[in-house]
Amino acid sequence: MKSRTPKILHQIGGRSLVGHALAAARSLEPKNLALVVRHERDLVAEHLRGLDAEALIVDQDEVPGTGRAVEVALEALDAATAAGAPGAGGQLAGTVVVTYGDVPLLTGSLLQELVAEHESSNNAVTVLTALLDDATGYGRILRAEDGTVTGIREHKDATEEERAIREVNSGIYAFDAAVLREALTKVTTDNVQGEKYLTDVLGLAREAGGRVAAVVTEDRWQVEGANDRVQLSALGAEHNRRTVEAWMRAGVTVVDPATTWIDSTVTLDEDVRILPNTQLHGSTTVARDAVVGPDTTLTDVQIGTGAKVTRTHGSGAVIGDRAAVGPYTYLRPGTVLGETGKIGAFYETKNVTIGRGSKLSHLGYAGDAEIGEDTNIGCGNITANYDGEKKHRTVIGSGVRTGSNTVFVAPVTVGDGAYSGAGTVIRKDVPAGALALSLAAQRNAEGWVVANRPGSRSAELAEAASQDSSITQASTEQGK
Repeated sequence: MKSRTPKILHQIGGRSLVGHALAAARSLEPKNLALVVRHERDLVAEHLRGLDAEALIVDQDEVPGTGRAVEVALEALDAATAAGAPGAGGQLAGTVVVTYGDVPLLTGSLLQELVAEHESSNNAVTVLTALLDDATGYGRILRAEDGTVTGIREHKDATEEERAIREVNSGIYAFDAAVLREALTKVTTDNVQGEKYLTDVLGLAREAGGRVAAVVTEDRWQVEGANDRVQLSALGAEHNRRTVEAWMRAGVTVVDPATTWIDSTVTLDEDVRILPNTQLHGSTTVARDAVVGPDTTLTDVQIGTGAKVTRTHGSGAVIGDRAAVGPYTYLRPGTVLGETGKIGAFYETKNVTIGRGSKLSHLGYAGDAEIGEDTNIGCGNITANYDGEKKHRTVIGSGVRTGSNTVFVAPVTVGDGAYSGAGTVIRKDVPAGALALSLAAQRNAEGWVVANRPGSRSAELAEAASQDSSITQASTEQGK
């Protein structure tokens, strides 16, 4: 990946690659789950503990290969089984499923199909395979006349006839635990790579009289991994295509699926409408009849029924039922907009609660504030919440009307029903029903432009206007 981030921690659709794989594995409701780690062990283990605190994290030793990875996991699970049930034999029994941390499109339903076939047919090993138009580089599945699997031939070792086979090994298996345990003791590292191959278990199981079979999927994406950024991007695009399509089939209107990105962690109700160039991330939820977009990016935002969010960038915010946001609005964490409220064009909000029906329509900033119901905040209003050392809070009551360019110098409280005049700087509390004004007498320094900006366009226009005024005044005097 050419990255400081381990491959399986790279993300698509709002989750790490291993997060997707872990969700698929957990959907089987396994009695035990082991996660084998080696590369960047501490970083990966910390991430895995955050995803699934109950899973057993197992360290692979210096012996390389997938066979060894499975072997150390089985040993750890056997030890955990013995510790949990002393005297019961001390070994794990039943079906063991092996999957990988970099197959993010693998679904729980496909794993369930693999397990069902494995157990119903009493197989020793069942391998998940895929059909590819171009199987170059993949291990080919070799079958007997009865359809059972006889082995896996790596591409470099295959004959021309074998290379024509389209069915390939995914590396995902269901094993009988006893068969797996016994076979792994016989797998060696006597090969060109010096690795302990899990694929060797298939031949050993067959030699021991076990049945080896396969479950075939024609959906190659479910077994695709990512080894570079190009493959990661392709997986991300396909994951998003499937996510968007699933939401459309669930009753969501997506006007332009090609420019809409929806994380797997997002929740949408029926009759939501998503407009072009919209990205919904994290734990975002959108309620029925809401319209989001165009040109909107939201992360961890809750949107109420019938709300409209247009050309907005936001995170960690709550938007009430039938409220309106945008266009060109920036919602920062802690923003809570009440029912039927409005945050309009070119507004930034942070850590502010806005009551039902209140409107912040245009060109302003509200931070560290509480605004009551049915209040109208005028154009260009800001809360001056930072004194250079500490943040302070502004409280504005219900039914308040503020004039354009009002500045609230926090900490300050404005009572219910109060008004402010245009350009007011509020430094002291305003009682309920009062009009706040901060006025100075206007003084006009006549002739200032001509005297101080000679030769400028403004001075030329001022002189012309002055001459016109003199002519008009002279005409008026003559008329008298």
